[in-house]
Amino acid sequence: MAAGRARRLLGYLWIALLLGQPDPAAAAARSGSQSLLTGSLVRTFTPFYFLVEPMDVLSVRGASVIMNCSAYCETSPKIEWKKDGTFLNLVSDDRRQLLPDGSLLINSVVHSKHNKPDEGYYQCVATVESLGTIVSRTAKLTVAGLPRFTSQPESSSAYKGNSAILNCEVNVDLAPFVRWEQDRQPVILDDRVFKLPSGALIISNATDRDGGLYRCVIEGGGTPKYSDEAELKILPDPEVPQELVLVRQPSTLTRVTGQSAVFPCVAVGFPTPSVRWTRNEEELITEGSGRFLLLAGGSLEISEVTEQDAGTYTCIAENANETVEAQAELAVQVPPEFLKRPANIYAHESMDIVFECEVTGKPTPTVKWVKNGDMVIPSDYFKIVKEHNLQVLGLVKSDEGFYQCIAENDVGNAQSGAQLIILDLAPATTGPLPSAPRDVVATLVSTRFIRLTWRTPVSDPQGDNLTYSIFYTREGINRERVENTSRAGETQVMIQNLMPETVYVFRVVAQNKHGPGESSTPLKVATQPEVQLPGPAPNIRAYAPSPTSVTVAWETPLSGNGEIQNYKLYYMEKGQDTEQDVDVGGLSYTISGLKKYTEYSFRVVAYNKHGPGVSTQDVVVRTLSDVPSAPPQNLTLEVRNSKSIMLHWQPPPAGTHSGQITGYKIRYRKVSRKSEVTESIGGTQLFQLIEGLERGTEYSFRVAALTVNGTGPATDWVSAETFESDLDETRVPEVPSSLHVRPLVTSIVVSWTPPENQNIVVRGYAIGYGIGSPHAQTIKVDYKQRYYTIENLDPSSHYVITLKAFNNVGEGIPLYESAVTRPHSDTSEVDLFVINAPYTPVPDPSPMMPPVGVQASILSHDTIRITWADNSLPKNQKITDARYYTVRWKTNIPANTKYKTANTTTLSYLVTGLKPNTLYEFSVMVTKGRRSSTWSMTAHGTTFELVPTSPPKDVTVVSKEGKPRTIIVNWQPPSEANGKITGYIIYYSTDVNAEIHDWVIEPVVGNRLTHQIQELTLDTPYYFKIQARNSKGMGPMSEAVQFRTPKAESSDKMPNDQASGSAGKGSRPVDLGPDYKPPLGGSNSPHGSPTSPLDSNMLLVIIVSVGVITIVVVVIVAVFCTRRTTSHQKKKRAACKSVNGSHKYKGNSKDVKPPDLWIHHERLELKPIDKSPDPNPVMTDTPIPRNSQDITPVDNSMDSNIHQRRNSYRGHESEDSMSTLAGRRGMRPKMMMPFDSQPPQQSVRNTPSTDTMPASSSQACAEHQDPESSTGSYLTNSQEEDSAQNLPTAHVRPSHPLKSFAVPAVPPTGPTYDPALPSTPLLTQQAPNHPVHSVKTASIGTLGRTRPPMPVVVPSAPDVQETTRMLEDSESNYEPDELTKEMAHLEGLMKDLNAITTA
Repeated sequence: MAAGRARRLLGYLWIALLLGQPDPAAAAARSGSQSLLTGSLVRTFTPFYFLVEPMDVLSVRGASVIMNCSAYCETSPKIEWKKDGTFLNLVSDDRRQLLPDGSLLINSVVHSKHNKPDEGYYQCVATVESLGTIVSRTAKLTVAGLPRFTSQPESSSAYKGNSAILNCEVNVDLAPFVRWEQDRQPVILDDRVFKLPSGALIISNATDRDGGLYRCVIEGGGTPKYSDEAELKILPDPEVPQELVLVRQPSTLTRVTGQSAVFPCVAVGFPTPSVRWTRNEEELITEGSGRFLLLAGGSLEISEVTEQDAGTYTCIAENANETVEAQAELAVQVPPEFLKRPANIYAHESMDIVFECEVTGKPTPTVKWVKNGDMVIPSDYFKIVKEHNLQVLGLVKSDEGFYQCIAENDVGNAQSGAQLIILDLAPATTGPLPSAPRDVVATLVSTRFIRLTWRTPVSDPQGDNLTYSIFYTREGINRERVENTSRAGETQVMIQNLMPETVYVFRVVAQNKHGPGESSTPLKVATQPEVQLPGPAPNIRAYAPSPTSVTVAWETPLSGNGEIQNYKLYYMEKGQDTEQDVDVGGLSYTISGLKKYTEYSFRVVAYNKHGPGVSTQDVVVRTLSDVPSAPPQNLTLEVRNSKSIMLHWQPPPAGTHSGQITGYKIRYRKVSRKSEVTESIGGTQLFQLIEGLERGTEYSFRVAALTVNGTGPATDWVSAETFESDLDETRVPEVPSSLHVRPLVTSIVVSWTPPENQNIVVRGYAIGYGIGSPHAQTIKVDYKQRYYTIENLDPSSHYVITLKAFNNVGEGIPLYESAVTRPHSDTSEVDLFVINAPYTPVPDPSPMMPPVGVQASILSHDTIRITWADNSLPKNQKITDARYYTVRWKTNIPANTKYKTANTTTLSYLVTGLKPNTLYEFSVMVTKGRRSSTWSMTAHGTTFELVPTSPPKDVTVVSKEGKPRTIIVNWQPPSEANGKITGYIIYYSTDVNAEIHDWVIEPVVGNRLTHQIQELTLDTPYYFKIQARNSKGMGPMSEAVQFRTPKAESSDKMPNDQASGSAGKGSRPVDLGPDYKPPLGGSNSPHGSPTSPLDSNMLLVIIVSVGVITIVVVVIVAVFCTRRTTSHQKKKRAACKSVNGSHKYKGNSKDVKPPDLWIHHERLELKPIDKSPDPNPVMTDTPIPRNSQDITPVDNSMDSNIHQRRNSYRGHESEDSMSTLAGRRGMRPKMMMPFDSQPPQQSVRNTPSTDTMPASSSQACAEHQDPESSTGSYLTNSQEEDSAQNLPTAHVRPSHPLKSFAVPAVPPTGPTYDPALPSTPLLTQQAPNHPVHSVKTASIGTLGRTRPPMPVVVPSAPDVQETTRMLEDSESNYEPDELTKEMAHLEGLMKDLNAITTA
């Protein structure tokens, strides 16, 4: 085949050379499978193209327009015109006529609101008979609308030498027809006075002659239209500076390559400002540039715009006082341009050819093909391949002609054409031609290919020199395609790219050196039906319902007979190589979790039981934009002067924009108080100057990025303080605050910090140095610089270095330092790095230098900003490599505090979470790769104070000795004072529930930790709270502490009321002797001391009465004990521990009578029952017994065990626990409530108490001794709760004071105990309708102890002789009615006794 093709090409080249034609080898190669036969009748290509094509035209109503067109051909072409795709009939048109050169003349353009016959798209069509037709590019005729002003000039004024602008906004299509008049005379435009493309007039360097009345005129044909007149006044130079303002800012422009672009920028102010421009943050050089022209006043004109001119342009206007900036974008569009044009092609019938066409443009152009002026519609034989190329299969004679590739986008269109010539076969040369091939059969038939075989013709049985052409077509189609064998003598061929289940007709022709022979008999072959795979899903479409999701929908495939089982949806992010897929059961699917504002491509493949079908074409959609998902980066503040601060920042990180950033929102406020937040919205520039601020005021700023969807997250607040006054330059700067040197071998690194007085202008620093004298060399550096490396020094030399700050007035006071450079052999300053043993450490010739100028700026009570400079960075301190900085900090209190560290990639770091009013030290190091510097010099900063966050602790209250109305309050400072304590406030009240403003206030100035409060009421409970304060305010209050003032009647009284509870060990009662008899009446002191003597007669009566009562009690006890033996087996009740104590009678009783209660121990439910009739009850504490398992015997360690089981008891107890029953005086037991699992803060305190059931004998207690009582350990809450589950209900029904008393059991022998303060356990649940108080109690001798127990105080009768208490021993074994009868009898005896004493 290769040899045959070579021979045919050589034959064709020979013919082409004879005819003087260009070399067609390239055309043959581009034709794909075409085969040029030798001996063809070759025709030449005819030049046929446009000399002039119509261009876009802007016209006005009533004007004449010429659409140019001229075509070249050897034969004069016929020119016609199309408007909007339809041929114009110019014969009968009186307004439109064809000019001799082919141009179209339109006279008196017609245009109205409802009739626009001339506006539209025009195309020139050139035709040469028997050759073909070509069409020109499409040109648009635009007719300007009616003259209309969208804005008119307004009167204004301008200072002499400044610029002025007069607006005159009109329709965009009328802007070219605008001119200006001054005082009704035309304005002459020049370099100083010029007109913007929008129609506005700019006058720069204004003079007195520029004053007058101005108006703009629209001359769009017909009567001119005038605007209103506006007066421009020229003012003399002001004597004071005027604010610099941009009266006209540049706006975003879109231009087509080759056009001009004008960015207006008009600034006014005094002194007169100058204007310069930057493009993409690089200085734009306009002087000497052929295309960039700085117009008068500062506007920028770009002529002949190119695609490289696109970018961000910044106008910077500045004078001696200030600088203002404005930005605008320039977008450049490019009309379609041809990278590869279609080429002329020779071909034979039945061949396949490809016209190539490659275009570029911005936006990306679309391509369509035209044949002889008619649109090529893609079909089975005309296909668009490789995006823009046209493939023609099975050529026929009628395919000859001119083919044109037409590319178009939004800003233009272009066309390029080529000619196709179908060659005719030349008459055969003399010699025999082969006969028809024999036995053509299809040996392999598939769905899309067929293999044909045949035998050689009869005329040439060997057939070694024969080649074969196989012609085939679909049945019923006249367009044949041809396939040639690949080599001579081959008798089979594979025909591919067929359609399934289609009948094809094949014939084979043999060729020898004389030409083609006869054709074989046509052979009809039907391809196999396609496996029932689905075709492409039609009407695939995609849209983005949200910023992170895309919904794709499609319809059921039309091809494929198998039932669709499911679909596979493929999608891929644009620019990525990895395609993802998801199985879908329906005809739509929403893919979530996509990136915001990102393009994705989607395609769908349908599946049936046979497998995947044909994929759809890709459909591309972009997810919706959203607000940015991250704040801007690296917000920095630069205080310019006393009234303005410059902000700089970087955009949010890439991938978080979520759309096109349209601007930035700046919010700022004063820090000193919660002032209103001010908002400022700027453009896309990365800086903003905030002006109009107050002097010496700290402001906080934050920046957020904007998209069309809204505002993204903002940066953290960053603060800066404006200067108290603008910097002074009437004197030289002060001495720099520090100077540090670091000598190396041949260099010295110098670092410093600026003068402490920041109010004087510093223009720079002068560094002097030399051997022995600092005046040998002098170097000046910028005022922002904080380090410098002096190079090229001698080793081992003593250098003196001086540093001075200078400004325009002069140099300030110098600061001196000396250093000795290191010897050559000293490499200690070189960092060594061991990569991996056993490699030798390699010295790095350029060690990392530590950061310098570390400063700590206090921002708040817990935040400090650390800033520094890096002497290894350029002077602009811009970080361009992968280095990072490590900041470490610690406080010296306590001394062993560890360092905390953090990394950052900027030259500052915000340290948060610090403690208030605490001194911290900070240092910084830099790391780059495996190299790190040493730590820098430390900077120190003390955080601001904060109000105390904890109350004063260890609050105690004691009574002053000898002064019962005076108490002393002691405390310790708060653990979190957060500053210097400036004082305390003591609150006290007799009502813990009173509002705080009703408490009495005692201020304490300074840091004293004790205070006296005088003139308190005796025998009264008080509650105390303390609050600390510092310079920032008041801290929280301490918990309330309770204290009862003492009673003054007795010198041996206890300092406080024991009923309030006290933490301490339980004490035995004081033994008053066997002969002591408690009084039966009269006024008594709190400790039982008689307040008035009894005469001897009264004593005699009492002795007789006691004797009678003792005999009666003994009889009753004997009866009870006899009956108890049997009843004890029936009912076992818990007996309580009984302890003796001193009675405290109050002669001046306040008639406080709490209600008696039913006490259900399991639920702690208290129910009021009938009151005691005693008009003068005495408050006492009575313990309630637990069940029998919890009762502890009273033995020689009774008090210790009681303390262990009940936390602690309170009350004075007898020293002599061995005293006889008759000789001991009774005490009222206290009511005890067991702990449960309630939290401590829910405990009931100061709960009013009731009469309680009396205690049982100690013998009963001994039968059920708690095993833990001997160990001295406390019972846990859970243990006590468990032991209290089966406690029987105590049923108390007192009707007389004598019916509620206790008879202590005879305790075993034991040691004597010293008196101690008693205590009782705490109630852990409250009675109904009783408030819960959370207070502490304080008493002398027990201050600072925590006492969970709390007594329940109940009324009780006066004491009787000890023998009467035996009645209580059997209370738990008898029903209440039986006891009532016995008590009624006893009551009668008591009445008789009272009668005797009265007599």
